[in-house]
Amino acid sequence: MKSIAMTIAALTLATASFSALAATEVQSAPAGSQTIGTISASSNGNLTTLQSKLNAKATEAGASSYRIIGASGENHLYGTAELYK
Repeated sequence: MKSIAMTIAALTLATASFSALAATEVQSAPAGSQTIGTISASSNGNLTTLQSKLNAKATEAGASSYRIIGASGENHLYGTAELYK
């Protein structure tokens, strides 16, 4: 019973710490931030799927925030985002 409680506590902390490290989508460059690059992604799904892919790539690149600077397509979407730290 004690090991189950410890496992649940560890999973909760791991989930909380991961969400704290995720990049945040912004509408304009955050004040005092530095541009660290750009990323691109594509999706066969909808705009939400494209946003999720860009968010995952931004987080993986170590960005604290990102701004989508372009998106296009109809059945196959393409997007580009600028990364900030």
